[in-house]
Amino acid sequence: MPGEKGRVLLVDDQEDILRAYSRWLKAGGYAVETADDGTTAADMAARSAFDVIISDISMPGMTGVEMLRAVRERDLDVPVVLMTAQPEIETAMEAVELGALRYLAKPVDGQLLVTVADKAVSLHKLARLKREALKLSGEGAQPGDRAALEGAFERALGGLWLAFQPIVSTSEKRVFAYEALMRSREAALPHPGAMLSAAERLERLPDLGRAIRSRAAAAAKTMPQDALLFINLHPADFDDPTLYNEAAPLAPFAHRVVLEVTERAALDDIHKLREKVARLRAVGYRVAVDDLGAGYAGLATFATLEPEVVKIDMSLVRDVHVSLVNREMVKAIIAMGHGIGAAVIAEGIHTEDEALALQSMGIDWGQGYLLARPEAGPEPPPAT
Repeated sequence: MPGEKGRVLLVDDQEDILRAYSRWLKAGGYAVETADDGTTAADMAARSAFDVIISDISMPGMTGVEMLRAVRERDLDVPVVLMTAQPEIETAMEAVELGALRYLAKPVDGQLLVTVADKAVSLHKLARLKREALKLSGEGAQPGDRAALEGAFERALGGLWLAFQPIVSTSEKRVFAYEALMRSREAALPHPGAMLSAAERLERLPDLGRAIRSRAAAAAKTMPQDALLFINLHPADFDDPTLYNEAAPLAPFAHRVVLEVTERAALDDIHKLREKVARLRAVGYRVAVDDLGAGYAGLATFATLEPEVVKIDMSLVRDVHVSLVNREMVKAIIAMGHGIGAAVIAEGIHTEDEALALQSMGIDWGQGYLLARPEAGPEPPPAT
């Protein structure tokens, strides 16, 4: 029956498409409300709860991507599916960054539209349940006052340890590198996002960066001498003088270290970034652009960093064997990376189909649960 599966907000400036897509969704069991422009849709989403929003991108006034941005200011969970007759890499990247669930090429088959709505509603229910569970348990909620936050951060910093996820050569089928992943035993700051958020609020990002690099240096001593070690950098790390110090714990291993800079991070505010990257290379480090395809920096990141390694974000890797948009974007990034002499890594490979598709496109290295799961580093410190 219409409405039994949930409520859909359908947005398109073409009346015939609204009628057709609305008819398919209603036949698929959904209650459908429609809007013919992004501004109206954003207002409707602010006044009423929907289980999924499906919107065209190119509309007069507020575009679908702008509407998505407005929705995300109020609601982090509602799935948003964007449609377009003219797929563009930059628009797709921005949509992914803002949390769009899918990016569909028009015309959209009616059965596919209902299938995508079904998946979106299921994910929305899971997201709400998870958020409620976290609220009830208190897990993942940062301490409210500064004193409590400082105490939690100190405990987390003292018990910080690293896991290492293998990176595999797709041609040689061997592990040749590991990415260091921050881990915490502190219940109030149980994951990397919470740790980074606390460090930012307390202005302790340099302390966190130094702790990570120190732990990584200790692990490097026990790793195979020919294995590379990938370590994530926060933009604030570029302003830490110890990063460039040849007496720092990590410096003796610099020739084996690849420093990852996320493409989600804005690099424009880093003073004399090119000079700082040159100083890092002078010590012996290599540079990677992480999460390419998830952010907005794009070609500017390449021009500034001139990376030796490019990592494709897992959002583009997911279903790359069946998604035309993802496949074309991955091909473009591989060509762009190889064009500047950089090796290209695909992150988040979870299925054989994804791995085979990526290998056929010329990917150099792979990373993900299909290939290898993260491993605990040597003797993580005990909890305090």
